[in-house]
Amino acid sequence: MEEFITMAHGAGGKQTSQLINGIFKKYFDSPYLTADDAAVLAPPAGAMAMSTDGFIVSPREFPGGNIGKLSICGTVNDLSCMGAKPLYISCACVIEEGFPVEKLDLIVKSMAETAAEAGVHIVSGDTKVAGKGQVDGIFITTTGVGELMPGVSPAGANARPGDRVIVTGDVGRHGTAILLERDDYGMEAHVTSDCAPLWEPVHKVLSTYPGVHVIRDATRGGVGTVLYEIADQSGVGVRLDSSSVPVDPQVAGVCGMLGLDPLYLACEGRLVMFVPEEDAEGVLDILHGCKHTENAADIGTVTEEHSGVVTLITELGTETVLPQPTGELLPRIC
Repeated sequence: MEEFITMAHGAGGKQTSQLINGIFKKYFDSPYLTADDAAVLAPPAGAMAMSTDGFIVSPREFPGGNIGKLSICGTVNDLSCMGAKPLYISCACVIEEGFPVEKLDLIVKSMAETAAEAGVHIVSGDTKVAGKGQVDGIFITTTGVGELMPGVSPAGANARPGDRVIVTGDVGRHGTAILLERDDYGMEAHVTSDCAPLWEPVHKVLSTYPGVHVIRDATRGGVGTVLYEIADQSGVGVRLDSSSVPVDPQVAGVCGMLGLDPLYLACEGRLVMFVPEEDAEGVLDILHGCKHTENAADIGTVTEEHSGVVTLITELGTETVLPQPTGELLPRIC
């Protein structure tokens, strides 16, 4: 018989214990996981990075992942962008009364599998049950701690004129996958989310090229929004070559039909890197040899002119300003 989450699962008694031991501990168990009020952990040898993110994606299951996988990838990738090796993650789950236990088991299993791929330990957490209608299924918040690699300092204010702009794969895939899964438009296309943990390629790049200036996770707002943020922080311009921006043909088809720009659709497994020109070819070689970044591409350059603005070289060879979107193109994509 199918089981469902009840208010008793959040009351702190027997049912809570059964839920934690039967699902969370089953998948998260490790020498670091604690049943006490806080995990006691060995501190990083050097400086550390810390990041928190909440996940409310709708639908919570999509081609290429689910909210559990997404929650680990999001925090792992945020730490990685700072040049920090992800070490520990804590998670808090707010679950709606009536949520199927079997679906919760799948979500938690995905979290454990993704954490294992990224080499990060889930060490503590919290579970709350909300009344029917107070939460849409399940919301997850994750907090991660990582150890900074020595000698690296990628940051949004570090872009310099002459830098090459590299994206680690085709753009707009996650946002398109979510849009299609909602089936609001009756479109027939199969797009898998790019949701993936990216510490391995970042580690390999920074181990060889510690002078990479900027690494940024292109989630909400996509690559276009990230480029505008970096241009503003660094006081530089960014010039993109439209013919170099990798876009999956099905993503391009969906965007063409709906009037969307894939540069502004969310990614969940794509990074933007600003790399000194002399290092760009070597960085691309490393990325092409790593899982999840095989299709990395050089898509543009940083300029002194047009500070804070992103321009685009069109297929006709003309240069135009890449317009910034207003409002939210797709809500609840992460």
